[in-house]
Amino acid sequence: MRSIRLDDELDMRVRQAAAAEGASVSEFIRRAASERADHTLATGASERLADVIGAVHGGGGQARDTGPAFVEALDQRP
Repeated sequence: MRSIRLDDELDMRVRQAAAAEGASVSEFIRRAASERADHTLATGASERLADVIGAVHGGGGQARDTGPAFVEALDQRP
């Protein structure tokens, strides 16, 4: 069991959205949390690290090829 605190604006938006769907606030929040967890767990490592892959610049040499190689290695992992 978890408890969460929402600021007033988010609480109002959640209540309105739940009512629009004909669901209780608790059910709405459970479904939202489930969908977000499924999305997060389904995302591959290369997508989660996309903003940092290849971000190191060493000034030349073979380092410029490591970003694509790293992405390829991550995509091949189970």
